[in-house]
Amino acid sequence: MRNRGKDMKYVVILGDGMADEPIESLGNKTILQAADTPFLDMLSKKSEIGMVHTVPDGMAPGSDTANLSVLGYDPKIYYSGRSPLEALSIGVPMTDTDIALRCNIVTISEEEGVPYEEQTIIDHSSSEISTEDCGILLEAVRKELENDIFKFYLGTSYRHCTIWHNGSVVKLTPPHDVLGQKVGPNLPETESLREMMKKSYEILKNHPLNIERKKKGLNPANSCWFWGAGTKPALSSFEEKTGKKGVMISAVDLLKGIAVGAGMDNIIVPGADGTLNTNYEGKANAAIKALTEDGYDFAYIHVEAPDEMGHQGSVERKIKAVENLDGRVIKTVVEGLKKSGEPFRVIVTPDHPTPIRLRTHVAKPVPYLLYDSTEELDRTWNYNEAEAEASKNYVANGHQLIDKLFEK
Repeated sequence: MRNRGKDMKYVVILGDGMADEPIESLGNKTILQAADTPFLDMLSKKSEIGMVHTVPDGMAPGSDTANLSVLGYDPKIYYSGRSPLEALSIGVPMTDTDIALRCNIVTISEEEGVPYEEQTIIDHSSSEISTEDCGILLEAVRKELENDIFKFYLGTSYRHCTIWHNGSVVKLTPPHDVLGQKVGPNLPETESLREMMKKSYEILKNHPLNIERKKKGLNPANSCWFWGAGTKPALSSFEEKTGKKGVMISAVDLLKGIAVGAGMDNIIVPGADGTLNTNYEGKANAAIKALTEDGYDFAYIHVEAPDEMGHQGSVERKIKAVENLDGRVIKTVVEGLKKSGEPFRVIVTPDHPTPIRLRTHVAKPVPYLLYDSTEELDRTWNYNEAEAEASKNYVANGHQLIDKLFEK
């Protein structure tokens, strides 16, 4: 293949968790097959499509391992835990002996007279609580539970960080993996963590803010939930590794943290909040400006909404998230870059599937689309799991997908 000039621009548009399984209520179509995505349908016919295995065998299918992979970092080499990456994004200081923990503020059932262990895990995101509201609740927890060993740091929405000084990387259960289950069997074996979770429930369940949330029909954010333990990360420089100056556009602390670790810049887009109603156009236009005006070679646009809707188990809302990605991000980016006259290549892909049936991540391969504005193909396929698999194009090691983008 011919060598790409330095003026070529590169984009990854990642729809978190948007891959799925055939769903009976959709006539055994997947979300990608059922969604109304006219721009993707058009673009796919000018593109290469195929499947990519983003999560190495034996590793948990998280957005952490999968996004590292899509960005070109082999998780088997670079992954040290999810929470340390999020800690990087919010500027949390870590020593080599510190352990970072994700601290979700979740919804636990409030059955009268029932012990904490016998309550049920209702919602991992507490009705997609705002950062402002969750900050008030986290401060109440901090006043009661913070000490020289455990420190609490505010993140985004329901996603926060706890640093455990001189701690251990212990096995912890992600709350979105056990929705609808009893709390007890999913509690940490470590007594100090287990007790803090129980105490947080007592602190938060009757907090005035949660009383108001319940009056409004919103889920109360009534318990801390620890998971994703890990040590201080050490990623190599993205620019030194690829020769490309890169920028990250995401509402999620995990992705921002990966960018910090990789020496990429983060662009904060007002109104980008990781929900179904995020600022899609704002993300797309930020990428166009970064590539055409601000001297960046590469933009990674991460959209969380499909994954969140998968965790909620909502077919309708996940379809809407994919349709928003199609019409408000992918179309805006591709048309904007074409208008600028910049030659460009773009990959569209999920990081992992988040099947509606399971409401959590799985490690199966996902469909990718690779479009080159200078070499439009002539194909008949559409972008979805079945047709991508039928193409017979397959990237076995997810961290090598980016090599296809850069044509190394």
